[in-house]
Amino acid sequence: MRTKGILLAMALSVASFGAAAQDIGVGLIVPLSAPGDATGGQLIRRGAEIGIEMVNAQGGVLGKKMQLFVQDSQGKPEAGVAAYRRLVSENKVVAVPGFFHSSVSIAVNEVAKDMGVPTLAVQASASDITAKHYDIAFRTHVVDPVRVETWMTFIKQKGFKRVSLIAETTDYGIGLADETLAQAKKMGGIEVQKVMFDRTVTDLTPQLLQVKAFKPDMVINIGVGQPLDLIMDQATTIGLLPNTPMLISYDAPTRPQFWQLHEKNGNGIYFIAYYSPKSKLSDIGDQFAKAYKEKYKEDPVYGALNGFGAVMILAQAIKAGNSADPKTLIKTLESGTYKSWPDAPVTFPKADGVYWHNWVPPVLILHYTAAKQDWKDAEVTVTYSKK
Repeated sequence: MRTKGILLAMALSVASFGAAAQDIGVGLIVPLSAPGDATGGQLIRRGAEIGIEMVNAQGGVLGKKMQLFVQDSQGKPEAGVAAYRRLVSENKVVAVPGFFHSSVSIAVNEVAKDMGVPTLAVQASASDITAKHYDIAFRTHVVDPVRVETWMTFIKQKGFKRVSLIAETTDYGIGLADETLAQAKKMGGIEVQKVMFDRTVTDLTPQLLQVKAFKPDMVINIGVGQPLDLIMDQATTIGLLPNTPMLISYDAPTRPQFWQLHEKNGNGIYFIAYYSPKSKLSDIGDQFAKAYKEKYKEDPVYGALNGFGAVMILAQAIKAGNSADPKTLIKTLESGTYKSWPDAPVTFPKADGVYWHNWVPPVLILHYTAAKQDWKDAEVTVTYSKK
């Protein structure tokens, strides 16, 4: 009896492995631990997981289930590259969405162009992610020029003449700082101070004192994760905040943790966002928002929406091309039109410059006008779309 039990267990194990081998594997590379923005990574992961559940609940794709394999990049390029190699070589995934940190996305694409499995960046904005025109590189996120055009519109609207940038020395920070200097020079009449810092530094008082001495009309906080919070708190300590308006370079203030960390200095903050509840969702976007709120007891923010969107786009492309082969998937993504969370078609044209394989969502600047304000009630100061 014992021998039969062992054989039966082995048979079940082989059967389970065989069933798993028939799944269509999708990788996900996101930061889930320090020094990466672990909260940002977790939001993307939540969205992607619900996307997989929704696809499989509707019968999967090409008669197969989709399976998600998650890897932690830690916000480090080398960890991201190792994660991509594992996903492609060991898990045999057909595509790798995710990517919060631009440096990770750029490094992975250098390997992906040889290994051939496409990447889909959902919240990494540096120009070089798509500007190199690699056939494997896709993105559904705002690019540096559009983000900067948004805050230059705001600067002009407010009549600001002196602006300080305090930016981390990553591809994200360097790219945005340089793009801001270039656009300010072209616009004219604006003096920009650039102050850079290493993301591992824990005391930014010297840099912030430089900013304070410049007497700017506005400070743009280009830190990601912990450095963003550090800049806000230490700027408050030296009296720079709230006396000088501060703009956060991405949508971290929409997260529930923001007011836990910044109950006393969050009021008055301006921040970039890519979605507002005032924005219209697609039918599948509405389905996702309901599923997300039921599961997590809160409304989804952009990272979760875009993580979900990436999975849905890939499922549609695999179905449209009638193949999960990565080479076929690349061609199908390039030529098709897809539905994601926003009420707008998504395409990946072979466009010029940074817009290669890139769908750009509208960009907003939101403004907190009261302490502990719900981000859904924040004032929409600017709405900008790529021309």
